[in-house]
Amino acid sequence: MKTMKMNMVSLLGVFGLFLVSLNSNSQDIKLDRQERKEVRKAQMAANFYILDSLLNARSFVLEADYLQNKYGDRIPVVSNLNFIKVDRSNGILQTGSNFGMGYNGVGGVTAEGTIESWKISKDSKKLSYTLQFSLLTQIGHYDIFMSVNADNHASATITGLGPGRLTWDGRLKTLYNTRVFKGQNTI
Repeated sequence: MKTMKMNMVSLLGVFGLFLVSLNSNSQDIKLDRQERKEVRKAQMAANFYILDSLLNARSFVLEADYLQNKYGDRIPVVSNLNFIKVDRSNGILQTGSNFGMGYNGVGGVTAEGTIESWKISKDSKKLSYTLQFSLLTQIGHYDIFMSVNADNHASATITGLGPGRLTWDGRLKTLYNTRVFKGQNTI
């Protein structure tokens, strides 16, 4: 009995020394404010150049977290149902909701068509891009003005032939890194 207590005590002692040595050797390297700022700046510059290839390849999806109408009403939305998808010369605009059927089967409208008049401009100082293109669909002709920052935040304003305007606000993702669900085309 005494030897069993002794073995337990020595086992706990060895385990405690192991934890102390492990803790002293695994010191976290903490960056000061200036170093964190420089790391963030380098990450943003790298993202800026990645975005350049993504936008010029015409292969991305803007998943909206918010939709905003022409009056400034900002509504949180489901990102996998509310998106703008660009795949080379084709594009999709979709709004959707979990609370209704809508024209497209997912509580909103889906417009799919061909992309026309593609124009990109970049601002190397602000690490941002602006993109303008038109989408010709069966339900109308839409002009899209999109701004994208190096942190992948994007905002796209869509105007049509009518007086209305709708803005998608969210994140830009690659086609292969997205989980959007396309509803039926609205006719």
